[in-house]
Amino acid sequence: MSNILLVTSSPRGDASQSTRVANELAGALQNALPGSELTVRDLVKSPLPHIEPDYATGIYTPAEARTPAQAKVVSVSDTAVDELFAADHIILATGLINFSISSNLKSWIDHISRSGRTFSYGPNGPQGLVKGKKVYVVLASGGIYSEGPASVMDFAVPYLKGVLAFNGMTDVEVIRVEGIGMGEDAIKAALEKARGQIEAIAQRESEKPLATAAA
Repeated sequence: MSNILLVTSSPRGDASQSTRVANELAGALQNALPGSELTVRDLVKSPLPHIEPDYATGIYTPAEARTPAQAKVVSVSDTAVDELFAADHIILATGLINFSISSNLKSWIDHISRSGRTFSYGPNGPQGLVKGKKVYVVLASGGIYSEGPASVMDFAVPYLKGVLAFNGMTDVEVIRVEGIGMGEDAIKAALEKARGQIEAIAQRESEKPLATAAA
């Protein structure tokens, strides 16, 4: 059995193209992986708190010595980390907001990037501890940032790939829904391209031996 974690972060609700495509990807993976379970974390409906003193001190305080406030915020982080470790496939959906990711998704990153849990420091430097995950980044943008002169302004994909790799997740595939600010034809083309990529992903997963797909 495979576990899928879907993390959405767009404030645009039903109008969000990143959320729409991410949901379609999650559904396609469920169909391709019979018996799979889906966990959904909507960071708009249930946002994680931004980093504040109780969290910053609480994660370095032994559990038995934490204040109630520290224990509460660390437990929120623990739940997010547990969801991450339980997942085999992780879908992160965001719009390109001022050339980077949404602040809600950044808070999720801050909560799942934990020394001693998702990465550790050793004689050879940091080592990611979240291994064996397949991550899909669904990124929606009003313009074209995958190529051309605006590509240097895309700080979302390099950041996500970098921070995910730091935590051990190096198998990252990006699904772009781009140019959606350029009119209805551009939106249609972007969705068709993204859906073609989703079909290819689902086909690939369905063709894997069961033991491999569930690893």
